[in-house]
Amino acid sequence: MNTALFTFLKELGANNNREWFQKNKNRYDALYGQFVGDVQQLIDRIATFDPEIAGLDAKSCVYRIYRDIRFSPDKTPYKTHFGAYMTGYGGRTSPYAGYYVHLEPDNALLSGGVWCPPSPLLKKLRQDIYDNMDEFLEIIENKAFKKIFPELDGELLKRMPAGFPADSPYDYILKHKSFIVFSGKPESFFCSGDWIERVVEDFRVLQPFNHFLNYTVSEFFGKV
Repeated sequence: MNTALFTFLKELGANNNREWFQKNKNRYDALYGQFVGDVQQLIDRIATFDPEIAGLDAKSCVYRIYRDIRFSPDKTPYKTHFGAYMTGYGGRTSPYAGYYVHLEPDNALLSGGVWCPPSPLLKKLRQDIYDNMDEFLEIIENKAFKKIFPELDGELLKRMPAGFPADSPYDYILKHKSFIVFSGKPESFFCSGDWIERVVEDFRVLQPFNHFLNYTVSEFFGKV
């Protein structure tokens, strides 16, 4: 259960400085260890329907809480969330589509897909989606999928990308700069005794979306 984790993050949000964090470092270390263990459970259960995840180490998936402030106007030193990105192709640094868990007060969510791919990969993703639009629509318009992940999210271009018909009825898909979906959750979702099982079931619905995108990503990197 993550009640203590959300309490810690709320307090961190109100005291985002090194002095407070050092005084509460033992709390953080305990919560981090628990979260890593929970993520390992998620990996092991996701692997039952997505074999590419099998053998993934949770520590390679969990993000650091320390912010990189070198080039940021926001100099607060710590993130106010716990996050983990799980994919069978390299953990949190992977360009492949995967499964993301984000625990943050008033902004907890599940997510998946390919976020901010480099331009050549984005171009290939758009082309493969366009060439296989019926298959892609079957995934994202599926009732069970839409109930959890209502729509594609992220930034859009102002006009259709080059190479695609300007009057395409699928401009709302092809204009995307990322191919990601989100499912916002209340804190209570992650504080229930069965939250891991509930996350796994949502990610089971997400798997075909990731699988579709990862076929293209694998082709791009020459792994198909």
